[in-house]
Amino acid sequence: METTPIVVYRYGNTRPRNISDLIGKRIAVVSDSYHQEELQNLSKSSPELAAQLEWQALDVETIDLMKRIEDKEIDYAIITSSELEIHQAYYPRVKKAFEIGKTQQISWYFPSNTDHSLINAVNNFFSRIEDDGTLLDLKERYFGHLGQLNYVGARTYIKHINQRLPKYEELFKQYSEEYDLDWRLMASMGYQESHWRARAVSPTGVRGLMMLTRTTAKEMGIKNRLDPEASIKGGIAYFAKIKARIPEQILEPDKTWMAMAAYNVGYGHLEDARILTEKAGKDPNKWVDVKNFLPLLQKKKYYKQTRYGYARGNEPVIYVQNIRRYYDVLTWMTQPQIDEQAIAQSELENGLIKIVTE
Repeated sequence: METTPIVVYRYGNTRPRNISDLIGKRIAVVSDSYHQEELQNLSKSSPELAAQLEWQALDVETIDLMKRIEDKEIDYAIITSSELEIHQAYYPRVKKAFEIGKTQQISWYFPSNTDHSLINAVNNFFSRIEDDGTLLDLKERYFGHLGQLNYVGARTYIKHINQRLPKYEELFKQYSEEYDLDWRLMASMGYQESHWRARAVSPTGVRGLMMLTRTTAKEMGIKNRLDPEASIKGGIAYFAKIKARIPEQILEPDKTWMAMAAYNVGYGHLEDARILTEKAGKDPNKWVDVKNFLPLLQKKKYYKQTRYGYARGNEPVIYVQNIRRYYDVLTWMTQPQIDEQAIAQSELENGLIKIVTE
């Protein structure tokens, strides 16, 4: 994989175009990162320019730098393009300004004074996981769904997490627990379906928070699709039922992603896509392969070979990718956050207690 060092800024502020635009601004990098080394090298190549830059190396993570930009605590930061891609949905106001270095491969580093046994072992490891498909699976799992949220979508989603989700959070938790499912995943599905609008109705006739069809609602015993609790209950139960049908040889997380696709497009069409995948010599048990064949169900050349025929196969692919990104953001926003000030206060109080006791 490759990445490029970039300068990032807060959307709404003036976008810097080059190094000279950074003069007089608050700039930060992660300490002990190669960005710090690049700035130090700038001092050698352009000492006059470097002398005018005010930058600091902070002992934090990249995502912390992005938060400080969004909170206006610093003006700019130097991070990598891949880091921005991973974290931008959490801080959508943080945008790329310009590249500050050359694109380079992500590399492993080893102590220079060691023999080559560990390096050889690592090279063998990567060769093996590349040959058996594990490396591709990992790339799909952690990077395959990035870029699904643009600036407007990310800000809207975060706003709806704070304003709409609280009304339904306990319902998602209650019914997800019944089926041993992650409530945040089910809530993310609900957002993809209706943006958490209980009375949502589509032109195709699906309706409610989980956008159930009339047939699905009847199958799950739901009488009023516009009742939010009934919709959530029916949607989660239906997803659990689909997931239980996914063949045992399909492992997680592929099983969950395929169940999502089937929820959207229908289990029969998913099976058609898996058969096409296998015919092409790819793995029908891997989402990374199956997602490339679902869109082919729109083409007569392919859907005439299948049992269930035509389907808008690109939709379940986008559907799954969106939910995965929503899930990332929701998981991040609902995890317990460390209150550094409270910890410091607690440590101070404990220290004073210890002193008094002694």
